[in-house]
Amino acid sequence: MATLGGVLVCLLIAALDVAAAILGIQAEVAQNQKYTNLGLSDCREPSNDAFRRGLGAIAMLVIAQVLINLFGGCLCICSQEFQRSSSIKQISMVCLVSTWIVVVVAFLTLVIGTLTNSKSSSSCGLAHLHFLSVGGILCFLHALLCAAYYASATAAKDEAAKDEAAKPISA
Repeated sequence: MATLGGVLVCLLIAALDVAAAILGIQAEVAQNQKYTNLGLSDCREPSNDAFRRGLGAIAMLVIAQVLINLFGGCLCICSQEFQRSSSIKQISMVCLVSTWIVVVVAFLTLVIGTLTNSKSSSSCGLAHLHFLSVGGILCFLHALLCAAYYASATAAKDEAAKDEAAKPISA
């Protein structure tokens, strides 16, 4: 039964991340519909649709990160203990740190892309940066890292439980 629960958790997190990625990419498409090229300068009118989709992508990414941290558990590893811990626990910690790095970068790119579509801003410039689509692509990467983290964290917990059960009882 624990395996089915693990698969469901991974599917839930992946579904949230994929939905966030799709919303981010759709927000980029909606934003590009309001894009005009004026020779050397590129101008963008704010898109209400892109703004809403960007907010949805941000919300789903944040929910996915919160859920993976709740379901994956919290591994508290000090630097000395980390070097002596099992390879499964080390992989789990690397995946956890990686998910946090990716979620911060994805969050920031989605926020920047979404804020460019707020009603009060109209921007013209030389560069046409694709913040929303980059944030969407990072959401796909976040889904993969979350699945790796959950699998390794579950394996580390199972390993710790087996080690605890194998210890002799001292009186």
